[in-house]
Amino acid sequence: MNPAYVAFEGERCIAAGDLIEVARAARQLLDQRKDAAILVFNGRTSALVDIDFRGSIDDVLARLPKPKAPVEEEQAVPPAPRGPGRPKLGVVAREITLLPRHWDWLAQQKGGASVAIRKLIDEARRNSGDKDRTRLAQDAAYRFMTTMAGNRPHYEDAIRALFAHDRRRFVTLIADWPADIRDHAIGLAYSDQAD
Repeated sequence: MNPAYVAFEGERCIAAGDLIEVARAARQLLDQRKDAAILVFNGRTSALVDIDFRGSIDDVLARLPKPKAPVEEEQAVPPAPRGPGRPKLGVVAREITLLPRHWDWLAQQKGGASVAIRKLIDEARRNSGDKDRTRLAQDAAYRFMTTMAGNRPHYEDAIRALFAHDRRRFVTLIADWPADIRDHAIGLAYSDQAD
């Protein structure tokens, strides 16, 4: 399981955990070394997290982006009524564009178009869950590697091995990379698999 956030200073992982822990550790390092270049990543997606380290630690923590609460399926309650729909279930009206034959098929389904589309989506999610998790893990590893190891030896070949699902080759190609970068890349790429 990957941590929620991870911070790197150069080749070294300096913190991993929730955003407050990571920001504290990064700020402490900046207090010791003003020239430290720190990158903070979302631990699941590898998206860079922008943190303003100016001011006191309390100032830094007050400016942290607020985490979004996970939305539980059919339990999200919006803060205020939103008009037609089923707000207690978290139903949100949005536009979709379909061909006439799709609308015709949907109109014939029991419960109407919305029910049919929700059932199709739920079935697709069940059927492609493993593939989706693998794709998301690969995407996160790719983002991290591009940022942290794009100029490292065998980078391009390692990316090819990652997307070719060749774990053995991937691990071999990045074996000589700095340990923290290598280990985090492997953890991201194969977070959905047991060793």
